Parts: sequence; C-alpha cells; structure tokens
Amino acid sequence: MRLTGTIKDISMGFLDGECKLTLAVNEKNDLKLAYDELSQCELLDIELKKHRKKRSLNANAYLWVLCGKLADKIGVDKESVYRQHILNANVYRVAEINESAADTLIKGWQMNGVGWIAERVDKSNKDGFVIVNLYYGSSTYNTRQMSRLLDSVIEDCRDQGIQTMTPDEIAKLKSLWKAES
Repeated sequence: MRLTGTIKDISMGFLDGECKLTLAVNEKNDLKLAYDELSQCELLDIELKKHRKKRSLNANAYLWVLCGKLADKIGVDKESVYRQHILNANVYRVAEINESAADTLIKGWQMNGVGWIAERVDKSNKDGFVIVNLYYGSSTYNTRQMSRLLDSVIEDCRDQGIQTMTPDEIAKLKSLWKAES
C-alpha cells in the first residue's frame, strides 16, 4: 500500500518503551481495508520518504518523439539517439570491480532498461580490478537532470532542422516537474 501524508507525532511509551509514530494520510478510501489486512501481520516493511512529484509522462513521451525524429533524420534507431544523450548527460556512478565479475555486472545493469548503460573505462590501480561507469536511465532522473536531457535532444533536433515545440511550450512541460528539483 502506498499513501501520501504527513507525520503528526512521535511518542515513546513510558512503561514499555515502545516508539509510536502517528501519521495523517491523504487517501482514506482503502485505509480500513488495508488496516484489516495488515494489522495482524507480525512484521511490516515500512518506508517513509519525502514526497516528490512525478515527472510528466508527456515530457517523457515528447523526449521519445524527438529521439525518433532525430533518428530518422540521421539514419539510426531512436534507442541509439537516446543512449547517446544518456551518455552525454553524465548521470552515472563509478564502480571498481574484480575483472572476472565485470561482465556480469555490465549485463545485469543493462537489463534495467534501454538507457542503463555500463562500460569498462580503465584498469584499476588494484591488481585484477577494472573501473566501470554505470549510467542511469532517465527513469531515475530528477527534474533538473531530465530537463538537461530534454534540452540536449532539443538542441540536436534544432541543429538538424527538426521542428520542436516553442520555448514556451517546452517550459510548460518542464514546469510540471519543478517541485522535484
């Protein structure tokens, strides 16, 4: 069950030392049903994190439309255009891993999706180890990162003479993600 809400109180039982967290939830419709189902569980996995507005699917869809137009213009597939822009966005982490495990890591990482790119970049200073850059797909991007990615694709489209939305229309798409930046 996923809910949004706020923390209202935290208390510590004087006699039993039990810590209690009180939440005010926004979605009330299925709360009773969920309570009935979960209240008897001996242990629950609980995760609380700051709410972030999800990226607009329209903006993501527009990114793919532009990747398709750019791909048609330059004679490659849209996934190649997307992956090149993911590399250019530089949203990645560096992993130092035993050379014998590198291929398994790369294959596993790339199974996350089209934009999840892994590449060996160098040998490590540690004997038998290599450095692998692990690029994240745009599904993990925050607003600022996604905005830069979209701007990059738009710039390439304009360089190729491909018509894009107006700056105002693009700003409107991006405004849907501003709460996350």
